[in-house]
Amino acid sequence: MIRDIVIKNRSYRGFDGSVKIPHRTLVSFIDTARLVASGANVQPLKYQIVDSPEKVGKLNALTKWAKMLKGVELPHKGMEPTSYIVIYVDSNINPNADAAKTDVGIAAQTILLSAVEEGFGGCMLGNFNKADVTSAMGADESLVPALVIALGKPAETVKLVDVGADGKTAYYRDENDVHFVPKRQLDDILLS
Repeated sequence: MIRDIVIKNRSYRGFDGSVKIPHRTLVSFIDTARLVASGANVQPLKYQIVDSPEKVGKLNALTKWAKMLKGVELPHKGMEPTSYIVIYVDSNINPNADAAKTDVGIAAQTILLSAVEEGFGGCMLGNFNKADVTSAMGADESLVPALVIALGKPAETVKLVDVGADGKTAYYRDENDVHFVPKRQLDDILLS
């Protein structure tokens, strides 16, 4: 069952704008994430749900998506996420935000797996200006934005494919806007 959810958990960059994730469902994602492991059990993460159209629009403008795809602007107009969760590191709890990177990764993956389980999807975004996000979201300056998670009902096709003979792992899109994600084979990563 977990394998199926992991396979469905892709980095979606196109969403059905007519389907909103209920606020209480977003809260449940965070409630699940708060239960995961934390380095030295410090628990420095704080979360902000962004689901009002005004604030979602602000975050859309502040995030950069799939810059590896030259000449493609994502998400496409009208396919923006309907909500976000911003993960912050509270500098009053842990003044070294970099020390919380593992906590952020565990929490973000938990949120995305929870979203998939509920029929939604998302994308982790790290390409943003921290000061701009803090200001636009009205967050206290003691909160350092570590990751922005876009969420919604996926409206695009993402396919896993084997890494080719050239060894390239860069994702790409075809003429039908299908997103392909090369993955290494188990034999290539499992050490004996």
